[in-house]
Amino acid sequence: MHGLDIVEELVVDHREVEALFDQIRVLPPADARRKHRADDLTIALVRHIVAEEEYLRPAVRERVMGGTALTEAATARDGRIEETLRELEHHQAHDPGFDDLVDRLAAGVSAHVEAQEHQVFPALRSSCTTDELQELGRKVRHAKKLAPTRPHPSEPTNKLLVPAVGLVDRLRDLLSGRGHTV
Repeated sequence: MHGLDIVEELVVDHREVEALFDQIRVLPPADARRKHRADDLTIALVRHIVAEEEYLRPAVRERVMGGTALTEAATARDGRIEETLRELEHHQAHDPGFDDLVDRLAAGVSAHVEAQEHQVFPALRSSCTTDELQELGRKVRHAKKLAPTRPHPSEPTNKLLVPAVGLVDRLRDLLSGRGHTV
């Protein structure tokens, strides 16, 4: 049985992230669960972005007309998202800047989702076979399992180091309880 193809896999991620934003927004400002949801959001977004960098962007550059421009724009957008995630990591839910950071992050993610779902994904679907999309989906799922769970100032240029960074992040998460939703 096949799993989700790359487009379906990444769209599921988008809906999960949108649901996490909704969960943060409905909780009262002093509720500690807001920080836990923000941590869950960070984990989901970092894994998503790393998987895209490893598999979606190369496929778009190679297969889609104008793919280089699309991937450069995505890299810039995702860089802003990661910067906001780094800032958010240092804030508690009751901190004055927390809601502003969540709003800035939501706007960045909304632009990311809009560009992918209305430009990148349709172009990729028309440029790849069903089997290629399925294989890319499998690779994205695998990459998300090994990806870091925290934003890092600069990701390793050697993609072989990404799983090691991910392992260290997951160990830190286990020891701190981060990502184990309350």
